[in-house]
Amino acid sequence: MTKDGFRAALVAGLATIAMAAGAGAGADEKLKDIACRSVHLGYPGEAGTAFYNEITIRESAVGTYFMVCGWDKGYFGLQELGNGKKLLIFSVWDSESDDPNAQKAEARTRLVDKDEKTRVKRFGGEGSGGQSFYDYDWKLDETYKLMVSSRVDGQRTEYTGWFFVPEEKGWRKLVTFSTVTGGKDLGGYYAFIEDFRRDRDSTTHARRAEFADAWLRTTSGAAVPLTRARFTADRNPVMNIDAFAKDGRFTLVTGGATRNEGAELREVMELPTAGAAVAPEALKLAGPARP
Repeated sequence: MTKDGFRAALVAGLATIAMAAGAGAGADEKLKDIACRSVHLGYPGEAGTAFYNEITIRESAVGTYFMVCGWDKGYFGLQELGNGKKLLIFSVWDSESDDPNAQKAEARTRLVDKDEKTRVKRFGGEGSGGQSFYDYDWKLDETYKLMVSSRVDGQRTEYTGWFFVPEEKGWRKLVTFSTVTGGKDLGGYYAFIEDFRRDRDSTTHARRAEFADAWLRTTSGAAVPLTRARFTADRNPVMNIDAFAKDGRFTLVTGGATRNEGAELREVMELPTAGAAVAPEALKLAGPARP
């Protein structure tokens, strides 16, 4: 994620709490014709211990981040790097400083546990915190399931990134980070698509993904479907972006020949109520409800 992407994502995530009017104030002409505009979904929801979401990527390009499970302290999703390599990235912030060394050691994000194939490091330049990478050659038109869970530990909260590996037909716990939160649970739920290559040519390639079957496990243990989402974007003024709700899915598109024919910016989209839909079993991985 770029620095601008961090700021926009943080605003988008926090805005969902109060269903605020969008991401950012005023246009940023520096981004025009340099990068595809970042587009977001903001899901309103109460405090929770697990946020589950699914993604099907239809179009991609090098230098793209498809962020699936975002909240007010981090983000989790799939990337296609500049060299075409693909992976999952899970990050947890500990400050808004771009300097990874600015935060005092005792207040930094800490690694609690990780999968043997997960790589971790400290990051800066987009806020600071702990970051992890899991190499995975994801494919277009395949549906992937991701989830972040939380556990409050005093003034800190432990956040865990879970990924359902289709080839293994099971969930894999990729990493757990602990960060200072004052004892908060999950909140500020969002997803987005970002072009972080930003080399002018990247604007000519469309990125498209469908987000579906989002669920929240509340602190009381209730499973709640997230059927509403607000469409927002960063301060890039271009309008070759789109979003719409159809066939039980929210779709985000940016770049290339995209036309804004669906939702308007800041519009709240809604899917049919889940009705008889069954909550995913993965929510149980979050552990018992808060006492």
